[in-house]
Amino acid sequence: MLTRSLLAGIGLAALMAAGAPASAQTVVTFGGSDAIGGTFDVQNKLYAKLVNERAAGKMRINFIAGEQLGPDMQVIEQMMQNSVQMYGDVLDWYANFVKDFAVFGWGFTFRDLDHVRKFIASPVYQEMIENLRKNQGIRILASDATQPRVLFSRKPVQTLADLKDIKMRVPEIKTYLALWETLGTKPARVAWAEVPLALRTGVVEAAEGPISSAYAAKMHEAAKYVTRTDHILSTAHITINEKFYAGLPPDLQKILSDAAKEAVAETGKQAVIDTDDTVKKMTAEGATVSKIDIKPINDKAKEAVTKMETEGLWSTGLWAKIQAM
Repeated sequence: MLTRSLLAGIGLAALMAAGAPASAQTVVTFGGSDAIGGTFDVQNKLYAKLVNERAAGKMRINFIAGEQLGPDMQVIEQMMQNSVQMYGDVLDWYANFVKDFAVFGWGFTFRDLDHVRKFIASPVYQEMIENLRKNQGIRILASDATQPRVLFSRKPVQTLADLKDIKMRVPEIKTYLALWETLGTKPARVAWAEVPLALRTGVVEAAEGPISSAYAAKMHEAAKYVTRTDHILSTAHITINEKFYAGLPPDLQKILSDAAKEAVAETGKQAVIDTDDTVKKMTAEGATVSKIDIKPINDKAKEAVTKMETEGLWSTGLWAKIQAM
């Protein structure tokens, strides 16, 4: 006599053999670490919307905003393990895996947004992203230039001398640490979400970041002196776990890739408009936004380029190649 469980198993097998419908939707976890409403948060939400509309039920992006999955490096490590499939923020983080990405985090490397875009379009950059794909299993679907990073401080910063011995929050990126040490500050590591509180309580006296993301994090309320150092021009990107991507059918790969290019390009287009609007908002909300003679700070950063290359932060001659573009 057949047991109920065996009958159930036979019935299920028969349904499968008959082509009974089953859920085939691919769910993609997409992590971000930007403040809610920040530049990259807006970009990532747009990306999820584009993919979800175009995938017609075959795929759904589940975007998890803020630092719900952890700070940047934790999310990237989760992506490498495929517990999270995608991530979107700035390119600088990949210097932890491919050293030449560190040049994005060195002050005054790029003259303007067009200069960044020339580098992103260059064979040198293409070699970098191929290295990341082949050796770390991370595919960059799209990248573009975006907003400048500016300085937030509890006290005014008008000269290079004003930076001396300031307790300065910087991301956990080696080049950022080296840059701000070169400029005379005392770098401290604080998670992005905790920076406003650290500024208010004096745990750190200054911080820097992309202007719109920093505004969304309310840094200008915790440190009302905003200095347009524009020391780094940020780069937007969207990346995906390579094995996960390779396992998808071509139509879904194309949707993911095309939507990434559109979302990142939109971030680039909005960069200048949003920068000007954000300055106005900060000023209206009580922040003091100022431009200073940046040349002495710029010169100090340039003096250290040879030292950075000697120490192996990026390939020798890379900085000079970028300047020649």
